[in-house]
Amino acid sequence: MTAPRVAVLVPVHDQAAYLPRALDGLLSQQVADWEAVVVDDGSRDPDAVAAVLAGLPDDRIRLRHHPGNRGLGAALNAGLDATTAPVVAYLPADDVWFADHLASLLGALADPAVALARSGLPEPAGTPYAQLVQVAHRRTGARWTERAELESDDLDRLYWARVTGPGRVVDTGRVTCSWTRHPRQRSRAIRESSDGGLNVFRSRYRVSGPLRFATTDGGETDEVARYARFREAAYPRSPDGLDVLVVGELAFNPERVLALAERGHRLTGLWTADGLGDATVGPLPFGHVPDLDRDGWQEAVRARPPDVVWAQLNWRAVPFAHAVRTACPDLPFVWHFKEAPQRSIVRGEWPLLADLVSGADACLLATEEERDWFAAALRGRVDRARLGVLDGDLPKREWLDAPRSPRLSDADGESHAVVVGRPSGFDAHWVVELARRGVHTHLYGQVRAPGPKGSWAAWLDAALAAAPAHVHVHPAVGPEDWVPELSRYDAGWLHRFTSTNCGELARATWDDLNSPARLPVLLAAGLPLLQQANPGSLVSVERVLRADGTGLFYRTADDVAAVLAGERAGRRGARAALAARERHTFDAHADRLVELFRSIAR
Repeated sequence: MTAPRVAVLVPVHDQAAYLPRALDGLLSQQVADWEAVVVDDGSRDPDAVAAVLAGLPDDRIRLRHHPGNRGLGAALNAGLDATTAPVVAYLPADDVWFADHLASLLGALADPAVALARSGLPEPAGTPYAQLVQVAHRRTGARWTERAELESDDLDRLYWARVTGPGRVVDTGRVTCSWTRHPRQRSRAIRESSDGGLNVFRSRYRVSGPLRFATTDGGETDEVARYARFREAAYPRSPDGLDVLVVGELAFNPERVLALAERGHRLTGLWTADGLGDATVGPLPFGHVPDLDRDGWQEAVRARPPDVVWAQLNWRAVPFAHAVRTACPDLPFVWHFKEAPQRSIVRGEWPLLADLVSGADACLLATEEERDWFAAALRGRVDRARLGVLDGDLPKREWLDAPRSPRLSDADGESHAVVVGRPSGFDAHWVVELARRGVHTHLYGQVRAPGPKGSWAAWLDAALAAAPAHVHVHPAVGPEDWVPELSRYDAGWLHRFTSTNCGELARATWDDLNSPARLPVLLAAGLPLLQQANPGSLVSVERVLRADGTGLFYRTADDVAAVLAGERAGRRGARAALAARERHTFDAHADRLVELFRSIAR
């Protein structure tokens, strides 16, 4: 029997419906001397995968099954281990080869100087790397990067750059395969430009531990290092501790919930499957919060009812929180909502949100203005006495315990202000006007994503070209680096917007009601906050900044230059920020939250 020339690796996870189409393309190849291994990487219905292969009896195709999802790298390495052919090609279960695919790739690889060959696609994939389905390469000793080291959509980083070595990469010049676009693609779960991200990926593949994660849309996150201190900590259960079921998603600063574990309470998680990439869901990367089975949670809740359900946090969690409330109407229920009632209205989910706010045993809103907005919007349905105020997205206090750095302005005599997250309200004209007044703008953590989050991409190049010495782009900064990194600046930018509510709550937008997530981040570093003044309007964050003495208010670029110069001269805002920052941590309010839980627990 002739040894096969090509090993075909067919990874599959929960995509059995696509698999017959992929294998039909494999069986139709003009080149017949191949071996193939289908690696089922933890599909929740492995019988469906096995049934496809049973219907295609061909001893060239074998099946390997992982009982749990181990990740693309592990699946492909398992395929490498199960095959021996000198050339390796890839056929993801949701993609398709045309009949001349292998012949075309092998033709390119006939040149011994070529290490990797790739086919064209009917339409561009929109990624800077070749897709699996396009590629064939010579077998080497190289291994795919596995999950414990890194998860990424960047296949160059995971393997292609490693397997090519000194050899050439060539295009066949022919379209011989199809990369199938659909919502359940792995790359879409990773990339924020496709409504993915770290937590979408975590939820999709039910990743049980902390991730090292990188995307070609943005930066990198190392949850292993970030959360080591919390994973290694012990949180003994108090004899009178509460059983708290945390429902929904935790957005930013998810480790805040450990403030309750520190006080001896037992936490369990039940997470929405429809979160955003930056909306944290479990399994939580810092441990200590075991998950209920997403597919059998109702039986688990009936078997061991919690003392209280603590459902949260943003608009994406509303439908799931409502479903839990409906399924468990007798459980004490706290609805903790931050952002944003206007978004729920647009999505057609206002009736669900209204039910949660009015029907929960207690409801917590992010700001006094948001509380008043709901009290008015649900007049007659909601008891105002059950509406409290607590920003549910405050950080854990531990991040404050880090050394501060020397300020850049002390060295160069110019003003430096920082934006963390999306530069809301910024454009090239504004940034250039600031630069003309000697104000540096430092942008952290820009990612390519749809909607307002990616609006910077339309103007950043123009700003960099016009003011290269005063516009600076940095990678995202994690909580472990907030203080040492951000304390180098003179002030931090909050959202830049003009309020038009004229003091009338019914006219208020989310910007008017919001407490921005970046506010406690910047305060942690001891920075005063740049906030556009909106006299005559109700703006929650302006009220808070004036009360704390942490605001630098402006209307024009000249104002910005002037208030920054004043801040550099006296550092009054910085002193106020350092005095206020403890109040803007979750720990400062945890005892009050526990008192609320105890008041409704039955």
